Amino acid sequence: MKEFTFFCVLTFVFTYTVGHYGLWEDFQKRAETVHQYEYKALEFSKQLRYLKIENQQLKSKIAQLKAEKEHLQMQEKGSQRTIASIPKKNVNDLVNFDLYRWSAEKLLGVGAQALHFEKFDKSAQYYNALLKHYPSHELVNDKVLFEAGIAAYESKKHYDWAENHFSKIVKRYPRSKYYRGAKLWLALSHFYQGDQKKFVETVDEFRRKYRNTQEWKVLSRYYEDLNYKYKK
Repeated sequence: MKEFTFFCVLTFVFTYTVGHYGLWEDFQKRAETVHQYEYKALEFSKQLRYLKIENQQLKSKIAQLKAEKEHLQMQEKGSQRTIASIPKKNVNDLVNFDLYRWSAEKLLGVGAQALHFEKFDKSAQYYNALLKHYPSHELVNDKVLFEAGIAAYESKKHYDWAENHFSKIVKRYPRSKYYRGAKLWLALSHFYQGDQKKFVETVDEFRRKYRNTQEWKVLSRYYEDLNYKYKK
């Protein structure tokens, strides 16, 4: 009971003091000021959200207008417009590697199949693309190089490719079963490119080293006719 009475007395004294010295009125003014600031802050925050939404809408509208403009420009140009990122198809290039990006397996498969059906130009182009774009691939070996050379030679268009393929066999695979055949076809590739000197050198080498081979039987046909005309 005494504690309650004491608490009431303290409350009365505090209230009287605050009211007597004007402290209560000061508290009210401060509270009103804080409330006004909070209200203004809420208003500004609300306006800021509206401005952000409006800004995003304007950006979307600008992007839409740009897209519509590009679409109209494309329609105006019509068929004359070309896409720079897509390479043009070359009708003389049967592979068009830049356009289709063939895998090594695909190039080899098509090249071998075309060679089987004696479509030598197509076969030569696919083999050459394989060796150009995948020179170190595990599929590339002496057999593939030999087939590539045969296709190039028989196409009668790519003797330079044939020379390149057969030369690699001679340099890289001296113990290959395709070695002598590669030297034979390499010599013939030289012959049809007008390099009779290298051709005669190979004929002479076969005459001295490989007279009992099938390759010499082929080259011997040229032996008497040339009669070492181009030999030093």
